[in-house]
Amino acid sequence: MRERFWERFPLGELTGEEWEALCDGCGQCCLVKLQDDDGDLAVLNVACELLDIGSCRCSDYENRFARVPDCQQLTPERVEEFKWLPGSCAYRRLAEGRKLAGWHPLISGDPQRVHRKGISVRSFAVSQQGISDEELEDHIIAIIPVED
Repeated sequence: MRERFWERFPLGELTGEEWEALCDGCGQCCLVKLQDDDGDLAVLNVACELLDIGSCRCSDYENRFARVPDCQQLTPERVEEFKWLPGSCAYRRLAEGRKLAGWHPLISGDPQRVHRKGISVRSFAVSQQGISDEELEDHIIAIIPVED
């Protein structure tokens, strides 16, 4: 990877390896989301069945789209479509012209810092396995209104 690539190149010019390295390992993008009739998005504390909550990493990253039809691929071209990404997300921060947070592994050199800072889902997420569709509304932790 190129030195401090996140400061030197726009998202669209990153290599695949650099793009993947921007992921801070928080797992927030793997939380289940529900969209209501008005278009508002409810974020749940329920993690995708493939998320290893302990590590906050996908347990089958290479096959995730085949195994989870709702899984969406975040790309440099689509990053601004993902309004539900948390403000702490490196992809969102860079797309908005902000710098990486000091706790980010590329800055701190410590991939566990995201967990110690309480940014990851490790401390509050529950697995989708065993949660019925009827129970999902009980797990809403945030509502993101649709923009007009």
